[in-house]
Amino acid sequence: MLVGKHILVGITGGIAAYKVAALVRLLIKEGAEVKVVMTDTAKRFITPLTMATLSKNPVLVDFFNPENGEWNSHVDLGLWADAYLIAPATANSVGKMAAGIADNLLLTTYLSAKCPVFVAPAMDLDMYRHPATRRNIETLQSHGDTIIDAEAGELASGLEGKGRMAEPETIVAYLDAYFDTSFSGIHVLVTAGPTYENIDPVRFIGNYSSGKMGYAIAETLARQGADVILISGPTHLSPLHPNIRRVNVVSANEMYEECVHLFPSCNIAVMCAAVADFTPEKQEENKIKQKTDLTIALTKTKDIAAELGRMKHDSQILAGFALETDNELHNAREKLRSKNLDFIVLNSLNDTGSGFGSDTNKITIIDADGTETRFDMKPKKDVAKDIAAYIRQKSEEKYGQITDSEL
Repeated sequence: MLVGKHILVGITGGIAAYKVAALVRLLIKEGAEVKVVMTDTAKRFITPLTMATLSKNPVLVDFFNPENGEWNSHVDLGLWADAYLIAPATANSVGKMAAGIADNLLLTTYLSAKCPVFVAPAMDLDMYRHPATRRNIETLQSHGDTIIDAEAGELASGLEGKGRMAEPETIVAYLDAYFDTSFSGIHVLVTAGPTYENIDPVRFIGNYSSGKMGYAIAETLARQGADVILISGPTHLSPLHPNIRRVNVVSANEMYEECVHLFPSCNIAVMCAAVADFTPEKQEENKIKQKTDLTIALTKTKDIAAELGRMKHDSQILAGFALETDNELHNAREKLRSKNLDFIVLNSLNDTGSGFGSDTNKITIIDADGTETRFDMKPKKDVAKDIAAYIRQKSEEKYGQITDSEL
């Protein structure tokens, strides 16, 4: 996916800079053209000569060449690049990027870059988890930058924890996924988040879903070229990719109506939302006053996945989710069969770090043909990539290559 792509690599002054030699070699091997810009401090960890030799391009550090006055244009660098990768990104540089400080060529190029930016932080564990660093990283994400999360392990300080720069292979995989346009022209429906079933104007029946898994799937498919409609229950998350159109709903019935309306125009639907199974028979117009005893009569909500399974035609792929606490495989298989899904993604609350609210997930994909594919615990963004790859594989098995014209 990187053949012919222009990758600008920015190296800041951290010990993880030594990994960038291997990173640049991998990018070149993938067919990318690489240029390197470094901070002055980065030169203490890896030499410009090394990076120039590996990248096959001069390395830029200063705004101009003091010997002849030749100007190194940060604007031209940003225009040349298809992607700007800052690795390692130290706490200092991340803070400056978040604050809009441009006191070196690398940072000036960051502020003027029109291409997507990927940031691979690297620092000691206490620096990485400090509230100031977390806020700075969140700020970069709000600007649309992709954070390639640091990994856990032994750090330069000798401590163990999260803060290691992601391995070169992981970083290249992120770039590969970004430039993967397998879903170009494909229309995808994704549901995410919880639904709230109102009891009265101030109370509701809901669940703990954060929407993180559904949003990660929507972002991944959008990056791979899909036109995504994200039907979202209440959540604080915001999709960042321009290929995503968000439709906000609150109740299960609202989500049902939107899904039934939009599904016929979609090639693929991924039902990731945690939809309420029950809703109050009566919703009070005024706040219920405190009572000693209160009984709320509930009625079943409409089954969205089952209805889409009934509507589905041969050129569509429908995927569901099953969050279980017991008899996981049996319950997931029953849901897969009864709702006419092409495959179902099973995760269990019995796996620590999996399920509602967490940043990680551990899944098993069960296909309609009975096969099971198990995955290790990993960040939800990586889980989303696994699911996208499975959808692509499934579409190729069924249709050779699914296209919009097959609708």
